[in-house]
Amino acid sequence: MPASTKIERVETILWDRWLLIRIYCEDGTVGIGEGGVHGWQRPTKTMVDTMAEYLVGKNPNFIEHHYQWLYRSSHFMGSVVQGALSAIDIALWDIKGKRLGVPIYDLMGGKTRDRVRCYMHVGGATKDDLVASAISAAADGFTAVRFTPFAKDYYLHKSYTEWADEAVARVGAVKEAVGTQVDICVEIHRQMTPAESIWLGRRLEQFNPFFYEDPMLPDSPAIMGDVAAQCNIPIATGERFTTIFEYQQLLEAGAASYVRPDLCLCGGLSGCKKVAAMAEAHHVKVIPHNPLSPVSTAACVQLDACIPNFALQEYTGESEPPKSDLLVTPLELKDGYLTVPDGPGLGIELNEAALSGPENPKILDTPIGFDGSVQDR
Repeated sequence: MPASTKIERVETILWDRWLLIRIYCEDGTVGIGEGGVHGWQRPTKTMVDTMAEYLVGKNPNFIEHHYQWLYRSSHFMGSVVQGALSAIDIALWDIKGKRLGVPIYDLMGGKTRDRVRCYMHVGGATKDDLVASAISAAADGFTAVRFTPFAKDYYLHKSYTEWADEAVARVGAVKEAVGTQVDICVEIHRQMTPAESIWLGRRLEQFNPFFYEDPMLPDSPAIMGDVAAQCNIPIATGERFTTIFEYQQLLEAGAASYVRPDLCLCGGLSGCKKVAAMAEAHHVKVIPHNPLSPVSTAACVQLDACIPNFALQEYTGESEPPKSDLLVTPLELKDGYLTVPDGPGLGIELNEAALSGPENPKILDTPIGFDGSVQDR
């Protein structure tokens, strides 16, 4: 192997709420990646820096081999390790695409679509605010919106019926406002028990949600399968999973109509392509979870472009700082769809001036209930 093809160094960058990495090769090729979850970028950065010692001097083409070596080299597993490995995987694919002069999706089977349908996050402190946000997204061309149906302080309500009634009212108001031209996606954020999620899910069936996301904690695929069996709404889940083995259990339990792999957590492009193939074999579609930086969005679009069972892409917009400053040329958004780029690798270039901005990787707040107990977020 010529010396010029080797990895020369690995750079980690804490940028606002995100962890970006760049892998430099001796021939001048630079791969961009992103990894980790909100609130845990600093330990993930340390993990990438630790793994860099192994990567320097290696051939960047051996993407799967490097993943296997780093994954199996320690007994320590979980989100910090997988966040680091995901960032490395994305950057190595970016290097390979740039060296060959083709988009990553060309290396993963080729393009299956020209544009990627997105759902937009909407919200508001009151029901009226939520409805106005959904109407605005529809006016911008989005054909799907996602929102949490609970009032912000729902966990302070002592009566389950009270906050559940409010959730039903909010979902109904959004559905009435956007009509049949816009799909509604209901995000629960794991904030209910299985019994509660079944009861609320049955009440929401009348509004025909596109999906019912994370109605309970993801710890038990078997129990999630029970929820799915007793709710006539498609379940979407999986954003917290870090390996294909967790998805195997989820799919075998019939617990999801849509899987939500996070490219920055579940093994990068390689890991999420495997998840997509497993889901395809179960007639399940993919809605990638997006940490919502322009880099992770670009990585998601590469995956979306090359899998046949893509459904929707999470999106919050990238037209405002700091996100609007990160890329030299942002991805094209038109009528609620992201255009699949044709540039090499990820198809993006970082704006160096933006990388000196402030970092903000703080641990996110977790709500405390009326009785002092910790709620999921």
